[in-house]
Amino acid sequence: MATRIGSRRRKTRHLFTQSLRSKGKIPLSIYFQEFTAKDKVALIINPGVKKGQFFRRFYGMTGTITGQKKGRCYEIIIKDGGKQKLLYVHPIHLKKQ
Repeated sequence: MATRIGSRRRKTRHLFTQSLRSKGKIPLSIYFQEFTAKDKVALIINPGVKKGQFFRRFYGMTGTITGQKKGRCYEIIIKDGGKQKLLYVHPIHLKKQ
């Protein structure tokens, strides 16, 4: 069996690029935003922060917050194909819908 070359962020050069206006310092209001159970959120990675990122396959999907937290990260359920998947994501990579 062939070994896989690369890391979890390979082939993401254009997917994770930020616009010129959004580069730089991250607002603290986004970093410390709070969510409640059953909130719908969009999964959008902020490439400036490595902590709490999810796998690139789930980029742009919509999930539901279950209400439980692990440290600062939220537990999110998404539907991928016909299955439900559980992710732990930092709030900086979430956008309320």
